[in-house]
Amino acid sequence: MDFKDLYTAEDIAIMKNAEDSLNRNNDRIQEIIEYAKKSNIKTIGIAYCTSLNKQASKLKNILEFEGFTIEHVNCKLGKLPFSNLIPDYKGITCNPAGQAKYLEERDTELNIMMGLCLGHDMIFNAKSKAPVTPLIVKDRKLKHHSIEKLNDSNS
Repeated sequence: MDFKDLYTAEDIAIMKNAEDSLNRNNDRIQEIIEYAKKSNIKTIGIAYCTSLNKQASKLKNILEFEGFTIEHVNCKLGKLPFSNLIPDYKGITCNPAGQAKYLEERDTELNIMMGLCLGHDMIFNAKSKAPVTPLIVKDRKLKHHSIEKLNDSNS
């Protein structure tokens, strides 16, 4: 199998711009900014969990300061009753497909995912028309620092 055949011209452009954006002195947010600038991206989406409202707002401000148009949407978009999807479940469910659709309708060119629950992140990634990069993965026990489990010599 020729693995090169697995990649479209768009895939290769993403990989090239990402490689050109790498800098050991930059944090992940700065790398995303550099990538978006090299890719001529103007509109960035942020899909986030409501538990990260404060952090999503701060990220929005940082990216807007850098000159990007930001569209952001929390996971409770539409206040979808859980019972509409799964009978006998109560409460308001997260809406990752709705988040992806919301950002698609606003023509985002890159989406940043922040703290979506396991499964919800998979649905958001699958439904997003724009490329998705994670910034924060949800880990309730380790306060979003999953790598700590792998670094712990007692595990």
